[in-house]
Amino acid sequence: MTRYNIFGQVHKGLRAMLYETALCLQQTDFNNTEEAENSLTLLGQTIDLFDKHAHTEDTMVFTAIEHTEPALVNAFEKEHEEDHALGQRLRGLLTAFGHTVSSDDKIITGDAITQSFIEFMIFNLKHMAKEEDIINKALWKSYTDIELHGITQKIVASIPPQHVAQFSRWMMRGLNNNEITGWLKEVKNNAPDFVFQSLMQTAEQELNAPRWQQVQETITEGAMLA
Repeated sequence: MTRYNIFGQVHKGLRAMLYETALCLQQTDFNNTEEAENSLTLLGQTIDLFDKHAHTEDTMVFTAIEHTEPALVNAFEKEHEEDHALGQRLRGLLTAFGHTVSSDDKIITGDAITQSFIEFMIFNLKHMAKEEDIINKALWKSYTDIELHGITQKIVASIPPQHVAQFSRWMMRGLNNNEITGWLKEVKNNAPDFVFQSLMQTAEQELNAPRWQQVQETITEGAMLA
């Protein structure tokens, strides 16, 4: 039987953000002010969102198994500390880039940012994969899927609306159509209508036209939304 992956949806969104940030950085001409600003703004948002995600895991996911798996929780919390250090190094490079003047310095610092981000991305991809394997197995031993869904609901309720919007945007980009329609149906059935409508708006903005049409048709069981 397939068990509920408490990390699945948000990790897909975070991976999409990592992939897009990596591509954006490697395509950037760091002597082009607009390109550099756009890429480095996205990079800053990526670091911030990963910090927020790690804090949520520390305080609302790992705490669910710390009584049964204290050594495991400690090991993953230490990985979060390493992840934070990688993010802080990137923030330092962002500050350094802001003080560059010459074209050569911009290129050199831009390359350093790109290489440092690759390390950040590789670390997080491995870390998230380990969580979905090791932490999930620990959670499944102690909790039913219904109970794990309850933890997810508490997490969503604890996140400020502006951060929910950020996570939702990237999850829309990272999920497949079946996952998106399942998510939308769950929100439609369990949340206030304004929450559902907001999420539908996000889907319309983030999905291409064929995917958006398919999602609408599935949500309304074959009938297009007005």
